[in-house]
Amino acid sequence: MDDTLEWLEADGRGGYASGTACGLRTRRYHALLLCATRPPAGRKVLVNGVEAWVEGPAGREALTRQCYAPDLVVPADAAAPLSFDLHPWPTWLLRLKDGRIVRMACFVDKATGSTVLRWRQEGGGGPLVLKVRPLLSGRDYHALHRENPAFDFSAAVDGQRVRWRPYGDVPAITAHTNGRYAHEPDWYRNFCYVRERERGLDDIEDLATPGVFTFDLADAPAFIILAAGAAPDAGADAHGPAADVRSVDDRSPDADGGDAAALAERLAAREAARRAAFPDRLRRAADAYLVRRTQGLTLVAGYPWFTDWGRDTFIAMRGLLLATGRLDEARAILVEWTRYISQGMLPNHFPDDGGEPAYNSVDASLWFVIAAHEYLETGHADEATQARLRAGVQAILAGYAAGTRHGIGADGDGLLRAGCEGMQLTWMDAKVGDWVVTPRIGKPVEVEALWINALRIAGAWDPAWRGLEARAGDAFLRRFPKPDGSGLYDIVDANHEPGRVDGSIRPNQVFALGGLPYPLLEGPLAAAVLAQVERDLLTPLGLRTLAPADARYIGHYQGGLAQRDAAYHQGTAWPWLMGPFLQAWLRLRAQAGTLDHKALDDARARWLAPLYRHLDEGGLDHVSEIADGDAPHRAAGAPFQAWSLGELLRMEAMLRDAVPRTVPKE
Repeated sequence: MDDTLEWLEADGRGGYASGTACGLRTRRYHALLLCATRPPAGRKVLVNGVEAWVEGPAGREALTRQCYAPDLVVPADAAAPLSFDLHPWPTWLLRLKDGRIVRMACFVDKATGSTVLRWRQEGGGGPLVLKVRPLLSGRDYHALHRENPAFDFSAAVDGQRVRWRPYGDVPAITAHTNGRYAHEPDWYRNFCYVRERERGLDDIEDLATPGVFTFDLADAPAFIILAAGAAPDAGADAHGPAADVRSVDDRSPDADGGDAAALAERLAAREAARRAAFPDRLRRAADAYLVRRTQGLTLVAGYPWFTDWGRDTFIAMRGLLLATGRLDEARAILVEWTRYISQGMLPNHFPDDGGEPAYNSVDASLWFVIAAHEYLETGHADEATQARLRAGVQAILAGYAAGTRHGIGADGDGLLRAGCEGMQLTWMDAKVGDWVVTPRIGKPVEVEALWINALRIAGAWDPAWRGLEARAGDAFLRRFPKPDGSGLYDIVDANHEPGRVDGSIRPNQVFALGGLPYPLLEGPLAAAVLAQVERDLLTPLGLRTLAPADARYIGHYQGGLAQRDAAYHQGTAWPWLMGPFLQAWLRLRAQAGTLDHKALDDARARWLAPLYRHLDEGGLDHVSEIADGDAPHRAAGAPFQAWSLGELLRMEAMLRDAVPRTVPKE
């Protein structure tokens, strides 16, 4: 099986289980129990994986394989994988040498956050003993673990529950199982993670194994329920890192009489029913990004390494929540984020270490206005919610109009200026050390489109904003079109120098046509912009961030951190931009009177079909963060990205709701 196919089981708090369809861990982020100690941040890897094998009349046979440095996959003669199925959760069928089948499954129960592992012998066939060694670390999810004397192997055994706490500052690990536990501490050394090596990062890890679980598969299926919970001692700090991590022990531990198998079956039935309630795979996948923060709800920007980001939350919300009718959750998130408005700005990032929010984005606040507007347009909000969101919009626009951090403020022409040396404020935000790859200081085109849309939205209930909107809109039409009519400048007053322009062909100009409630262009100029974007930037998996003819263009996202960040917005394609592109295309077709059924079918074949195919590549059922600008447009970055999936859902809704022109019969 392909080691690039990855599965994700999210726990609704920022933690998850994740791995590959072939069973090998290829990333430091692959784990069976990874919890968020300050949801959705403070992530800790507790159980990285397992070593599992069976013992029968024919001897010992491995069910799992491991990759060790430099590139050794062992054992070579592990049980042959017959199939992998993602639904309702990751499940493998393995054929033993004697022809018998073992079914392995893994799922995360979203109600408790616990990971359930199951093994079952299919069709009988005589005695078969299963042995499972858990592989533990207890590290930050960005780090790697090495053998060290501080690791605490001690186990607390209480009936069918075994607890370990590798280090005092991480949550304890509980294994609730119907197997027998034997304490046999050991180290497994030099695991190799090939995806990390490809990214130019450290890729070697040592893992500790405290003991072995034994099961008789001839008698019954085997279960291990893994949970992050409080330390075994009663004096654990209730405000420590484990305080907000859910455990299967936190809810009715005696409901099943302490029987692990009964509890596992109940969790499986409940979780299967929850998943079956989603109408399709996209909506089921979308649920992975909706998580609880320490207070309220939020959207995780992506897995495995992103937490919640302001810009990503508001862009992704339109597809993940509004397009799918999850309006209660959208309301809760928008209301919660109003608490963080400061000088007109919303934070773009909450640090993993629990530090102060980072107010380093010019567009996160403006995307909030767009998301709030589209939510309010649904008619779902009560009067109190409407008042609170409108007050938030007013605070953002007032702060921006008066001037705020990082040189952000309304200029004399009504447009929004932004930027200062050393800061990356737009969505093109790659930075390597002190090097800002795409600083875009001045008046970026998509920021102006957002600004003018935000002013028009607020002007609907407060006429005070209408004059500024008119001035900014007039300035946009005068200043952004290129003299030859081929498209729009990416930046005017670049580097805050009046009259200086940046004519780079980038996808940001598409926001003057689509992706926002109110287009700023129409007619021949709008058609020229769309034609340029389609000709120079369109790929099957997204829009390139720079035209290939540009000398700075980089067609492949690869190598170490500096090399990858240099390519991030200099040619790399982004799937989330397909939503704005499609909306622009639909609007122009409708204006031209050529939006008929054939056009809609063509749009589905050209732009939805490649994204649908991608659901079976990379992050299964999800859409990747980015792809190479050059063919064959290999997916890269995070394999599970919220706004990428969100825009696919929004594209579906746009095509579903489009009203084709009816062609009269002759």
